[in-house]
Amino acid sequence: MNRFSRPAAVLLAALSLPSPGSAAPAAEPFRVGEAVLEPVEAATLPGFPGPDAAGALAAFRRTCRTPPATPQPPTVTGAPEALRAACARAETVPEADAARFFAEAFTPYRVVRPAAGGNPERRTGFLTGYFEPELVGSATPNADFTAAVLARPDDLVGLEPGETRPGLDPSLRAARRVGDGFEPYPDRAAIEDGALGARARPLLYLRDAVDLFVLQVQGSGRVRLIDGRSVRVLYDGRNGRPYTSIGKLIVTEGHLPLDGLTLARWTGWLRANPQHATRLMRANASYIFFRLAEIDDPNLGPPGGAGVPLSPGRNLAVDATLWRYGLPFWLEGRIAGSADPGRLVVAADTGSAIVGPARGDLYLGTGAQAGIAAGNLRDAVGFVVLLPRSGTGSAP
Repeated sequence: MNRFSRPAAVLLAALSLPSPGSAAPAAEPFRVGEAVLEPVEAATLPGFPGPDAAGALAAFRRTCRTPPATPQPPTVTGAPEALRAACARAETVPEADAARFFAEAFTPYRVVRPAAGGNPERRTGFLTGYFEPELVGSATPNADFTAAVLARPDDLVGLEPGETRPGLDPSLRAARRVGDGFEPYPDRAAIEDGALGARARPLLYLRDAVDLFVLQVQGSGRVRLIDGRSVRVLYDGRNGRPYTSIGKLIVTEGHLPLDGLTLARWTGWLRANPQHATRLMRANASYIFFRLAEIDDPNLGPPGGAGVPLSPGRNLAVDATLWRYGLPFWLEGRIAGSADPGRLVVAADTGSAIVGPARGDLYLGTGAQAGIAAGNLRDAVGFVVLLPRSGTGSAP
């Protein structure tokens, strides 16, 4: 997490956000990206903070205790001083007082997007789901396990947003170090055809290219090895090429309809249609590299962008160029078939497809059932961000 010496109230002003509780109206609307932030009373949010505020408190505490794996830009919304104060207060809050903590330590702002085309004036946000796949693998290759999960090559140089290298396309997010210079890193097709040479270091082997593709799309997973061990395979870099959705390609070419396009359906179709599978997978030039890790707590997922193990149903992937990790969000709507009118979650991850102030990806857990739930979650929901109050986090 980036550190600032300025007081929280000053930082909020610099972000065009007032100190919560200020009576003076702002001359201009508060904005994050394309959206306007409208203050709202917590008491007017139906169902807030939900039936399990203690679960949200636990997720918030975990996020507080770990600095982000990658520092965020200083322009992201969420004053770090005020967020640290809320984190300090959270450590002493009994679980029974979790609802009161979220109501008192934060000020809610509804994220309102402007009209676009035929959409209504107050557009809602969009929520999808993701999960940690559980796959079967082998430490060594054999006839049943042929797809190598590769470690990060030593010549791969990752580029931060806005960072470039001379002679490279500015859209590339990684490069290959060659002597004293850089060149574009090979794309998926080239890597599969052996472009890495001796730098292709297998960590383990999965059943086939489809399982490997699923692992790369999700960014991490658990692998049950045939020798009885279970390991976690974590993201450790990418070749920096643009990501292309294989589901979109399958639908665009007319192979499967969008309605009911679940993970099981499109992976089954790829295996049944090998004449198309390799071509379509290679259309996604992005390639992910991994590292191995132990599974410390089987009830939690892999670390997200915030460096914190993800809590099923409680952690949200957001646009990390706009929102600071650790911010709570109230999602307005009945999510994934739940009867509750909303859900309290904590930002702790990001993703290349998660772009914009009212776009989120909800982590739903590990394994096949979580995968089904994630595939079915494509909901229009309202986003309400909870910005920490200044000072010690107490109500003004």
